[in-house]
Amino acid sequence: MPTPLLTRAARPSTFEVLALDERGQSVPTAIAGEHPLTLYLDKREIVTLMTLGAAPEYLAIGYLRNQRLLSRVEDIAAVQVDWSTGAVAVTTRSMADEGVALWDRANGEEDLAARLSRRTVTTGCGQGSLFGDLMASLDDLALPADARLSQEVLYTVMDQARRHESIYKVAGAVHGCALCANTGDERGEILMFVEDVGRHNAVDAIAGWMWLNGVSGADKIFYTTGRLTSEMVIKCAQIGVPFLLSRSGLTQMGHELARRLGITLIGRCQGKHYLLFTGAERFHGPGVTALA
Repeated sequence: MPTPLLTRAARPSTFEVLALDERGQSVPTAIAGEHPLTLYLDKREIVTLMTLGAAPEYLAIGYLRNQRLLSRVEDIAAVQVDWSTGAVAVTTRSMADEGVALWDRANGEEDLAARLSRRTVTTGCGQGSLFGDLMASLDDLALPADARLSQEVLYTVMDQARRHESIYKVAGAVHGCALCANTGDERGEILMFVEDVGRHNAVDAIAGWMWLNGVSGADKIFYTTGRLTSEMVIKCAQIGVPFLLSRSGLTQMGHELARRLGITLIGRCQGKHYLLFTGAERFHGPGVTALA
């Protein structure tokens, strides 16, 4: 597969400012970065994302993948980030080679304007848009029926996430997402960790990394610090990961979609405590029975 041309334009994750403490003393304090990044696909403006800027190229690719604005990673010729203009330009091979946008080709992508008109406002912080046709295509998402997660591996993931050096520990104000192994000697180990101002940005960046590197989600576990909403469940299913964990809680629609898609959803993961909400048949732990 031809490799897309990528810039490596990560922004500093933290910045130091002065704050006054409770005694009125000046304290140098690290705060998280936040930058607007407008995404263009073949010169057409798609969306402006508010991002930490730690992995902007992966974020752009993952966003287009998860919103199903691109169906093949092979179609991407270049992803170029320019922070002076606050823009990331994704160019398809159709545009690079022939000067024709992918959606203008005969038998190409569905008309982009029509797709952009069908969207649902979601609870995601920082961007919060989910295109409506994703909801209609849920039944096309197939997860591995034989995937299993043990309590031992769950505890390893929780411990790895707790120990991982993070921007949150320094500056707060961000969400983190991790893709973890669920096979071999690396079970529970973090393979990719991304933080951003919104959890959806972090999962999109991981999705982009997986797409570019041909990484399957079937034998993986996804961990997030944020709440388990419908958007997070759908994005986890789109990258083919059957296990979704969070130290936070979940929403009613997230719960319903996880049951529908066959995702094992585990929340309130802190210390040795967790709550298994869906997909108990995939989980090996003491006293686990099927959920009603």
